[in-house]
Amino acid sequence: MRLPPALIGHTEEVLREVLRFTAPADSTLSRYFRDHTRLGARERGVIAESIYGLLRNKAVYTSFSESGSGALIRRMALLALADGVGIDALGGLTELETEWLTRVMEIDRNHLPLELRVNLPTWLFQKLTEQLGEEGMLAFTKATNEPAPLDLRVNTIKAERDAVRAELALAPIQAEPTPFAPDGLRVLKKPSLQNLPLFKSGAIEVQDEGSQLLAQIVGAKRGEMVVDFCAGAGGKTLALGAAMRNTGRLYAFDISEKRLAKLKPRLARSGLSNVHPVLIAHERDAKIKRLAGKIDRVLVDAPCSGLGTLRRNPDVKWRQLPTAIAELNVKQAAILDSAARLVKPGGRLVYATCSILKEENEAIAEQFLATHAEFELLPMRDVLVEQKIVLEMDSYLKLSPEQHQTDGFFAAAFQRKK
Repeated sequence: MRLPPALIGHTEEVLREVLRFTAPADSTLSRYFRDHTRLGARERGVIAESIYGLLRNKAVYTSFSESGSGALIRRMALLALADGVGIDALGGLTELETEWLTRVMEIDRNHLPLELRVNLPTWLFQKLTEQLGEEGMLAFTKATNEPAPLDLRVNTIKAERDAVRAELALAPIQAEPTPFAPDGLRVLKKPSLQNLPLFKSGAIEVQDEGSQLLAQIVGAKRGEMVVDFCAGAGGKTLALGAAMRNTGRLYAFDISEKRLAKLKPRLARSGLSNVHPVLIAHERDAKIKRLAGKIDRVLVDAPCSGLGTLRRNPDVKWRQLPTAIAELNVKQAAILDSAARLVKPGGRLVYATCSILKEENEAIAEQFLATHAEFELLPMRDVLVEQKIVLEMDSYLKLSPEQHQTDGFFAAAFQRKK
């Protein structure tokens, strides 16, 4: 069935906005769909997939679009749509456009220059090659150019994984247990979950398996005092609250009122009553000072480049700049330093990012240890054994899409000496 000719115009409009890189692609798409309510579910799906496909393959599409005729933004939109749904599905093409697309789609992309095939900005291509070697960089870019699976975390306060899996099968939604996270399920397709009774009742939450593991290595227990220092919309907060079996006190700190507002409906669904969201002005807020030396476990999921999430957010590689990462490093060190004051003797501090860059990860952890003699590193291999997570790691947790089928995550665990 052919798509309406107007779809090309809609794709062009969204693309024009997205390629300004002034906002995340997902929020630009959401806003556009809110403003164009007449677009049906199929049309929205095609536009969204085409935009994400273009962001994954922007270097290739930019090169291809140098041929052909007409407005450049239309050629980019046509390439994205043709790759997504096929030339025959597109209504409103001119004869010249059909010929051009047919010719371009026949090009063997495996024979393109390496810089085009990896679809990275030059600075990131060089940095990843330096850090991972050419083979590692190619494996990473291949994995991040595939869409991410849909992972769920079962809320163990309300349900058990096997029972949830059986109920999903009746929907019918096929899901497999995640290989590492004990409460995770990986959904084999991408169904809409919002109207499922399981979702409405808070029995499941959407959360990447890597993110679930970050919450687990905190090791939160019943009756403890725990802080999620950069809680955001609260995915890890909810996992921590469930691990604590809805006991103790769990503080969810964040500097963004908007992000904490997104936590509220999730919190209501979850059935947790041990979570206390706290809006802070900055990492040195007096509200933090009052808890100094009293907290059993602190998770710092620090603001970062987000370069580990390229499967979900392919625009990040084009939006992010080396200067911004240098600024983030200063912020990451300051946040970790402030969060460390909360930890009581014998308590645990976990520093985490969704980045794969060493300057946001190992460099911050090593700098912290060098300037905080009262803390020692807990080798990640020991933490994983403690948490019964079957993963081979050394000093740090380093998850990657090409090796673990999760987003790219890093974590270091520290203990305040007794």
